[in-house]
Amino acid sequence: MFLDFLFAFNRKKVIALIGDSGTGKSFQAKLVAQKHRVDFIIDDGLLIRENRILAGHSAKKEKNFLGAVKVAMFDEKSHRDEVARRLQSEKYKRILLLGTSEKMVNKIAARLQLPPPVKIIKIEDVATQEEIDTAIRIRRIEGKHVIPVPSIEVKRSYPNIFYDAIKIFKKKVIPVNIGPVQTMHEKSLVRPEYSKRGKVIITEAALSHLVTHFVDEYNVSIKIKKILIKDAEMGYRLVITIDVPYGIQLGGNIHELQQHIINNIERYTGILIEEINIIIDKVTE
Repeated sequence: MFLDFLFAFNRKKVIALIGDSGTGKSFQAKLVAQKHRVDFIIDDGLLIRENRILAGHSAKKEKNFLGAVKVAMFDEKSHRDEVARRLQSEKYKRILLLGTSEKMVNKIAARLQLPPPVKIIKIEDVATQEEIDTAIRIRRIEGKHVIPVPSIEVKRSYPNIFYDAIKIFKKKVIPVNIGPVQTMHEKSLVRPEYSKRGKVIITEAALSHLVTHFVDEYNVSIKIKKILIKDAEMGYRLVITIDVPYGIQLGGNIHELQQHIINNIERYTGILIEEINIIIDKVTE
């Protein structure tokens, strides 16, 4: 019995689609699932099969950003147990997990009792820069998010949430020499509660304190000399001047440090950081 279970477990493959928040992962999810013959999609707290929500509840329904992150990460035991039990009762070979990083999708897989992803797909691999820029604009300016299920399913599960339908037509080549055929995927564009509040205001001192904390968390030997905070259309732009001890190879990791600051500020406060510029003033002894 145990060997049969282990064999079945090993046959199940997890594929992950990763990208920064708002870059269009949910928009591309159905097309990626179709290409890789995926049976299920895990996206923002939901277990989705074809055009139906089978289990879970949407992070888009949460009233604040932090609550949405917790739902997307399956922090609550009853939530992850519900989805894990449904997965155990279903027959499938491939499942697609969506997340902002490899660390996130690995954590989701572990919490749902799934094997680690065998393939990591970046949003840049499946979407053009124009598509990514459009997704970012829709998220940041209009406050809208995509759920990869038809609007009728959203209405059934979340009758009080704002939604609008999107129909995507794509040509697919069928390997029977009958040429390309056009397939249609319907998605729902929703506006979560927390996105209606507009820009969050925070004092410069508080934001500077957060930045200092996350830089220390990344590498305690990096010293901040100056933080310049500028208002942006939907958030803030930061210019951070630092000193770096001799021997630390930070050059290739600047982008990683930028993302660490952005991801954590957005995760814990819901504040949008549109841009971070890091200036290395000097290398210290």
